[in-house]
Amino acid sequence: MWSLHGDGYRIQPGQVVAPGERLAWPPTIGIGMQHVVAMFGATFLVPLITGFPPSTTLLFSGLGTMIFLLVTRNRIPSYLGSSFAFLAPIAAAQGMHGPAGALGGVVMAGVTLALVGALVQAIGHAWISALMPPMVTGAIVALIGLNLAPTAWDSVEKAPVTALATIVGIVLCTVLFRGLLGRLSILVGVLVGYAVAAFRGEVDFAAIGAADWVGAPALMAPQFHWNVVGLFLPVVLVLVAENIGHVKSVAQMTELSADALDPLIGRTLLSDGLATTLAGLGGGSGTTTYAENIGVMAATKVYSTAAYWVAGLTAVVLAFLPKFGAAIQTVPVGVLGGAATVLYGMIGVLGFRIWVEHRVDFSNPINLTTGAVSLVIGIANYKATVGDFTFEGIALGTAAALVLYHGMNAINSLTGAVSGEDHLQMGGSTNPAPEISDPSWADPVDR
Repeated sequence: MWSLHGDGYRIQPGQVVAPGERLAWPPTIGIGMQHVVAMFGATFLVPLITGFPPSTTLLFSGLGTMIFLLVTRNRIPSYLGSSFAFLAPIAAAQGMHGPAGALGGVVMAGVTLALVGALVQAIGHAWISALMPPMVTGAIVALIGLNLAPTAWDSVEKAPVTALATIVGIVLCTVLFRGLLGRLSILVGVLVGYAVAAFRGEVDFAAIGAADWVGAPALMAPQFHWNVVGLFLPVVLVLVAENIGHVKSVAQMTELSADALDPLIGRTLLSDGLATTLAGLGGGSGTTTYAENIGVMAATKVYSTAAYWVAGLTAVVLAFLPKFGAAIQTVPVGVLGGAATVLYGMIGVLGFRIWVEHRVDFSNPINLTTGAVSLVIGIANYKATVGDFTFEGIALGTAAALVLYHGMNAINSLTGAVSGEDHLQMGGSTNPAPEISDPSWADPVDR
C-alpha cells in the first residue's frame, strides 16, 4: 500500500515522506507511537473532565483514526482525538439527562457531520465557505472556548495550589523545551501537577491496584432527547471549520498548494462524522482532527499514513489495559482545573487567530457587531426556552453570529449604509481587502 522512501531509514535534506510512502517498519512504528504520545494529553482530558471512561475514549479514538484513513483512501494523514468543542454541550446535557443523554447528543452531532460530508462530496464545499466565512467561524470557536471558563474555575477553586502548579508546568515546558517535548506541554504540565497532587495527598491509587491488567473497556449505550439538539448542532460548525483547516494545512505541507486536497474535504467530514457517531454509540467522546499531530509531522517530515495506522492500532491496544485506564482516572480535580484553564483559553484564542490569519476587518461595523454580540451571549451563557427545547450560550451565540453576519450584510446590500462615507467607523482598518466583501478561506496572501 505504501512505497518505500529511499532506503527506509534516511530522509535527505529538503525531502519529505509523502502520505503514500513509508519508512522501514521499525522507524514507522516509532513515529506512529510518537503520534499517540502527541495526542495523549489533550485526548484524555476530555473524558476526565466529562466523567466518561478514558479507556473507552481511547478505543474509539483509535478506531475513528482507522475509519478516517479508510474513507480518505490513505491520502490524508490525520489522528482523530477527543474534541474540546463537545465539553460544554456534554456538561449541559449531563445535567439534564445524565451521561447516556449526553452520548445521544454526540451521536446527533456525528450523524449531522456525516451528512454534511456526504453533501459536500456530492456538490462541493464552496457553500460552506459562504455560510461560514472566517468572521463567523472565528466567533463560534471563540465563544465555545470562553463559554467553558466558569467550569475551569470550579475545578481550580477546589485545589488551587495543584492547579497553579499544573499551569506553571505547562507554561515553563512551552518556553523551556524545543521540538516534540515543547509540543507536549499539556501532557508535561499534567504530570507536574499530578506529582504535586500526589505529594499533597490528593491522589487515591487504590483503583489502580484493583484494576485488571487486561480487559475490555466499559461501553455505554446512548439515550436520545430532542431538547439537547440545540446544544450539539453548533459543535458541527466548529468540527467543519477544524476539519477544513486541517486538510488545507496538510495539503500545504505535502502538496503544491493549500487547495490540492480540497476534493477530499467531503470524505474527511464524512469520516469524522462516522467516527464521532461510533464513539457516541459506545460511550466515547466526539472526535476531531488533531493539530498536535500536525506538529509531529512538521518536526519529523514524515507524513506517511502508515504511521497513523500504527497510532490507531496502538491506541486500541492500550484501551484493553484496565490498569492504564485506572491510572488516568486518578488524575485529581486540581490538575484538571489547571489544564482546563489553559486549554479553554486556547480554544477561545484560536477563534481570534482565525480572525487575524484571514485579516477580518473590524473597522467594519457588521463584523464588529457580529463578534461583539455573539461573544457576550456565549460567555455569559444566555438561555432561551422554546417549548421543550432549551437553548444555551453556545447555540444562541452561534445563531447570533450567523444571523447577524448574513442578515446585516443582506440589509446593507440594499441600503449601502455601511459603505457610505458618513457611516461611523470604529478604529482603523485591519484588512486592506475587507473580509466582508470576500468571505473566503483562501490564504490571505493569495487573496
